[in-house]
Amino acid sequence: MKIKKKRLEIFLQKIPSYRNPKSRIEQYQTPPPIASDVLFTAYGLGDVADKKVLDLGCGTGIFAIGASFLGAKEAVGVDIDDECLEIAGQASKKLNSEVRFIHSSISSFSEKVDTCVMNPPFGAQKANRNMDREFLKKGIECSKVVYSLHLSKTVDFIGEFLVKLGASVALTKNYNFSIPHQFSFHFEEKREVPVTLFRIKTSRK
Repeated sequence: MKIKKKRLEIFLQKIPSYRNPKSRIEQYQTPPPIASDVLFTAYGLGDVADKKVLDLGCGTGIFAIGASFLGAKEAVGVDIDDECLEIAGQASKKLNSEVRFIHSSISSFSEKVDTCVMNPPFGAQKANRNMDREFLKKGIECSKVVYSLHLSKTVDFIGEFLVKLGASVALTKNYNFSIPHQFSFHFEEKREVPVTLFRIKTSRK
């Protein structure tokens, strides 16, 4: 089935955001235009349809539900937050998507998948410093290919870190990630943050 990116974006707009976002784990919903472009890129490169796709740190499930919509053989969403998993499960059911959601820390997740798609914490909060590295390690450990969003100012560091992990960057794309005013320390109504998508090839066969 041929799917247009705009149709995917309209579908993803139906997925609710967080009811009570938690700043300590940097819960920011991936904007549907970005999520649709990430997924459509992965879909076009053969990394979604008929594949087992993992949404690591899935939040309300935008990547997992989108992967199911694009014909994933199996879509799995993993998160440590019960409330967002409840929202994700309800959205998946309402949208007739087949997604298996798992309550787990990333360190405890051990399944092998074909593709991992994620928007890990950017590490802006002290409690989350270096958390993006932990997400990358887990994604590379369990997947054949990883799609991951990171602050554009960290591109050089991420590239060097991936080399140390035995992985390679196959593609990058840049976006402006819109962060709404949702926490007390936010002083702007909306902020545009430059982010970069990495398509990462791992050593897993």
